[in-house]
Amino acid sequence: MTKQEFIEAVAKKTKLPKKEVAEVVNTGIDVITANIKKKGGIVFTGFGTFTTSRRKARTGRNPKTGETIKIPAMKVPKFKPGKALKEAVK
Repeated sequence: MTKQEFIEAVAKKTKLPKKEVAEVVNTGIDVITANIKKKGGIVFTGFGTFTTSRRKARTGRNPKTGETIKIPAMKVPKFKPGKALKEAVK
């Protein structure tokens, strides 16, 4: 399902205009992104937790040339599904 399909499904279920639903979805994504970036996490009880994780610096290999390269340390986003989501998917 794409973002647009998600917006259409929510608009159909809530009987709200697509434009309003799109604005809410985009704002929600912006708030989640900003919170993860700034504070490191956001929890939706039953759905899951969005957090950041720190990756250590490491060496890698360029697949094209075989040359060894250094990959710097970085923060990456992470999602851990909640119990209710896990049960719903089973």
